[in-house]
Amino acid sequence: MGTLRPGATYVYEKIDGTTYAREFGADPNTRFAVGHDYDARTCDGRPTIDHLREDQMWGNIRRLARTNPTLQAELERVIMLYHLIRQENTTVEHHRV
Repeated sequence: MGTLRPGATYVYEKIDGTTYAREFGADPNTRFAVGHDYDARTCDGRPTIDHLREDQMWGNIRRLARTNPTLQAELERVIMLYHLIRQENTTVEHHRV
């Protein structure tokens, strides 16, 4: 049952795709997350599950790059390009080699 206490009565609240529980009569600030709505959409309109999968993919890329020099080199190029683009008043263009 995790953090739920057997025999207790709980109030469930859902806010922004997350379901919270707290014991009936308890301070509302003592609630805790018990579930997530994976059909929820994030601020860019995509489903939350897509963001989770993308984050997982980038984590896998970073871990694999530790042992793969080719992937590490490409990842460093992407990071450098990201920082260049993020700088204000910077124009970055792609030239095929």
